[in-house]
Amino acid sequence: MGFNDLLESIGGMGRFQILEVFMLLIPMFFMASHNFLQNFTAAIPQHRCRFPVLDNGTVDNFYHDLLSEFVPMDENKKHETCQRFTGRQSIILPNITQWNHTEKCLDGWVYDSSVFASTIVTEWNLVCDARKMRQIAQSIYMAGVLVGAFFLGGLSDRFGRKTFLIGSYLVMGVAGTCAAFLPSFVTYCTFRCLCGMAFSGIALNTISLILEWTPPNRRTVMGTLFAYSFTTGQLLLAALAYGIRNWRWLQFTVSAPYYIFFLYSWFIPESARWLILKGRHTEALRHLKRAAWINGKYAEGKKLSEEVLRSHMQSEMKQPKRSTSPLDLIRTSGMRRITICFMLVWFSTSFVFYGVGMDLQKFGGSIFLLQSIFGAIDIPAKLITAIMMSFLGRRITQVSVMILSGVTLLCNAFVPQDLKILRIVLSALGKGCVAGSFSCAYLYSGELFPTVLRQTGMGLVAMNARLGSMVAPLVLMLWEISPILPPAIYGVAAIISGSAAIFLIETVNQLLPDTVDDVESRFRCKTLPKNVTKEEELALNPCESQTPKKLPVHTV
Repeated sequence: MGFNDLLESIGGMGRFQILEVFMLLIPMFFMASHNFLQNFTAAIPQHRCRFPVLDNGTVDNFYHDLLSEFVPMDENKKHETCQRFTGRQSIILPNITQWNHTEKCLDGWVYDSSVFASTIVTEWNLVCDARKMRQIAQSIYMAGVLVGAFFLGGLSDRFGRKTFLIGSYLVMGVAGTCAAFLPSFVTYCTFRCLCGMAFSGIALNTISLILEWTPPNRRTVMGTLFAYSFTTGQLLLAALAYGIRNWRWLQFTVSAPYYIFFLYSWFIPESARWLILKGRHTEALRHLKRAAWINGKYAEGKKLSEEVLRSHMQSEMKQPKRSTSPLDLIRTSGMRRITICFMLVWFSTSFVFYGVGMDLQKFGGSIFLLQSIFGAIDIPAKLITAIMMSFLGRRITQVSVMILSGVTLLCNAFVPQDLKILRIVLSALGKGCVAGSFSCAYLYSGELFPTVLRQTGMGLVAMNARLGSMVAPLVLMLWEISPILPPAIYGVAAIISGSAAIFLIETVNQLLPDTVDDVESRFRCKTLPKNVTKEEELALNPCESQTPKKLPVHTV
């Protein structure tokens, strides 16, 4: 018997688990909003040089009748955004319609406010020579996510999932509010970085709590719901940004709900599986009895005791108690293979996801519509991914969606720039595939890393994901050299990581491994039957025979 049997005895996937998943997933809606927020808060409106004689300190008349006498035209017959005719800043000479010399905008810029009332670009003039600062701001946010994944993953394995989940909710609310209302670009980047750290704490602990309270035959559904929370957040962001055109109030709107999440998060239970492995049986029993009561299993809840707990968790309790460290992720062959493969998968998935999903303005058209399209594509993509994970398995799914994404983006790299609709379709398909990869990677890696190292392992691979998301905006700068480079780089990265996933093992309907020994046993014995109990798994040694003895299959 094992922890899964214990879950089944108190109701399996009952009202307790459903309520917990609901409480954990609501905050995730706003997580995607934070990740893609700069599509709107850092949008670049149309702009031109400011002329005191024309603008009189206002931005109301962006398209002035005399503008052609002050601003040169580019090769596309549009007004230059970073240059003006020399000497035309203070007086009007109607008899002279063109000047031969140009200069930079010495009196600032005028921005078109018809789409956005304000953005960080208009507030701090992040255009022309300073235009790269908006991409750097997004990279700083992703750097915070990386730092959070590095520190919070291991700490959660040591001190618990709930503690850092509660703290991350509070940090997200406070830091997001400060980023919205403090006056300088430096403070904005600083608190956005803190928001990124909170993102890691929320995402990693949410998926671990969901998986560790869910029976094996429901993990695919729960993992898919977790993935759909990001999709919902992207669509929610498009609606919020359409109604709130001021970047400060938009930033505040997606941050303020975390104060509410912080208050109710105290009622979210700690992982009973983690508590048992840490020897905190009294606390584990309290949560299990609470789950039994909410699930309507009153008699079973009353029967729970430390003796019952030991009878269900014999194999886990017999494991030698030893401290774990991040080095255990690479100390043995099986753990090393999992760690390296998922480092590649998570890096490329995040690298492509945010590279394609950010900077939607390059496609032209309504950015609100594009955000909706690029968010909505995740709905069928993640549904197909969930079906594939259930019937074909995690490994085939992970490999397929990444390679398909890479091929799609490589094709898009060579599509002419004037075929905008085709470029949008191919980019959306590529982004949908990596969205499916994200939903698979979260579930797959959570099932392969053992309980004693689950948060440490998830933190490490998530750190690689954030490294990819940091690099992604910087790769977009290569667009100025050649439009082919960004999609080609994204495509190659996706194909390489998809190929790496071939070396992993299948986990569909398998019990969660609790120790490193469990993981190594499964890599040595890949023919292990599905749905066996922990006791049967340890008793069986399929490596000794090509035809292992048939055991009764434990149904869930």
